[in-house]
Amino acid sequence: MKIITFLLIALFSSAVLYGQDSGIEIIQLPSPDLKSNISIEEVLSKRRSVRHYEDSPLSVEDISQLLWAAYGVTKSYESPAFLRGGLKTAPSAGALYPLELYLIAWNNDQLKNGIYKYISEVHSLKLVMSGDKRDELSTAAWDQTWLKDAAGAIVYSAVFSRTSDKYGTRGEERYVCMDLGHSAQNVYLQGVALGIGTCAIGAFNDNKLKELINMPEDETPLYIMPIGKMKTK
Repeated sequence: MKIITFLLIALFSSAVLYGQDSGIEIIQLPSPDLKSNISIEEVLSKRRSVRHYEDSPLSVEDISQLLWAAYGVTKSYESPAFLRGGLKTAPSAGALYPLELYLIAWNNDQLKNGIYKYISEVHSLKLVMSGDKRDELSTAAWDQTWLKDAAGAIVYSAVFSRTSDKYGTRGEERYVCMDLGHSAQNVYLQGVALGIGTCAIGAFNDNKLKELINMPEDETPLYIMPIGKMKTK
């Protein structure tokens, strides 16, 4: 049975899988591409904050690539536990990785609309809740209606104690936000390579965003990054 399951996962990398709790829906994302037809120099020169998007869906491959670029595992380690799967695409103070990432999807070609949590250790998405949540997201972002034209959004949160337990106030006030910047820049740059635009949003009602996503008590929302195909001029 284990062999059959493994083969099914390999053949259908974006298939819906179920854990031991049948109420938990896990989507295994496709493996990321490690090569591109665009140079890092060209990507840097084209990086912009984008607020205008085409009305076209994102593929699960696009979503997989963006999430991997943001916080994917690049070198696996089973221990220590704080690595949570291994070293990632973005640097982190003490390799403590305080960030958590969510995907809010409302215009894509394979995933159902809803809110997902990115599980970087296994490059998968865990469904948090179903439904088109773009209106609630816009409301939480102080009625920034333009973000609803995107195909979805990546939302960042942080568990500050992962860093502050070691680095104290400096970790809480500086290092966590530095980690956020490292990861968010990866989303910008990977987006350019894919023709996908984004814009980092820090203006939102913390309580409304946290309630919308049903974040655990120890998580604090930090960023909203809408994602969508860039509109050509």
